[in-house]
Amino acid sequence: MASTHVNDAHRHIGLLPAFPFYGGPPVHPDSSARGTVKDFLADLDAEGTERALVMPNYGVPDASVSFSFNELALEAAATDDRVSCGLWVSPRPQDAELNAGALAHVGEKGVKVLKTSFLLGGQVDDPACTPQLDQIFDTARTHGLVVHVHTSSGGASDIDQIGLLVDRYAGDVKIHLVHLGGGVSAHIKLIGSRLFDWIEAGKQVYTDTSWAVGFAPRWLVQEIERRGVGHDRLLFASDEPWGDHTGELARLQAAAGDGELGRMVLRDNFAALYG
Repeated sequence: MASTHVNDAHRHIGLLPAFPFYGGPPVHPDSSARGTVKDFLADLDAEGTERALVMPNYGVPDASVSFSFNELALEAAATDDRVSCGLWVSPRPQDAELNAGALAHVGEKGVKVLKTSFLLGGQVDDPACTPQLDQIFDTARTHGLVVHVHTSSGGASDIDQIGLLVDRYAGDVKIHLVHLGGGVSAHIKLIGSRLFDWIEAGKQVYTDTSWAVGFAPRWLVQEIERRGVGHDRLLFASDEPWGDHTGELARLQAAAGDGELGRMVLRDNFAALYG
């Protein structure tokens, strides 16, 4: 059954080339990826998604591919008022020219987000990445944009690393920690204390439960209600085509319920953050 009155705060557009991930044969694991705005909008119609934030697909180790999908994300936002978009940007020094080209679009219709990840390279604490990170966050600050950062356990995307970005920039730039840390250890660190400590310290930090391990959404909701903070910091995100819209929505609806908190995380927080 199609859901109504749901806003999706993080999903992707663009067809990646097949790639031999982890030493296997070339594959397309993102099997529901969409390569045209028409197909992307058809998904929103089928789901009953009221509003969506779309950004370039990524995952293969060629940053230029994801940068090229900025045009698709911009086209989607220009085509349909339901859609806002994020621009792909990179922390890597070798992508400085591509970043400049991407950031030239920040004033265009529907641009609300800058999306970055360390999955394709770079390190939060690498001085070589600091100029690009400063540029990304300075641009977000100047234009009132939200920075979406991928999180996953281990390596450069671990919450211990991404948390350094929160400490450094989230005093005056909104940061969305995509995937609630992206693993059991990160969920426990964030829900157990760190997310709420940041909020209470005045950090502008947001998150979603896409990719979250089973216990995390319900525990997060319980902690939000127990602590009395964080109601406005959790958003629904499908992360299609890497997430599963039906499953992600069902889990968060079950955790948040159909009362005020459910309305906030499925709809109202998106409207507050993205207008």
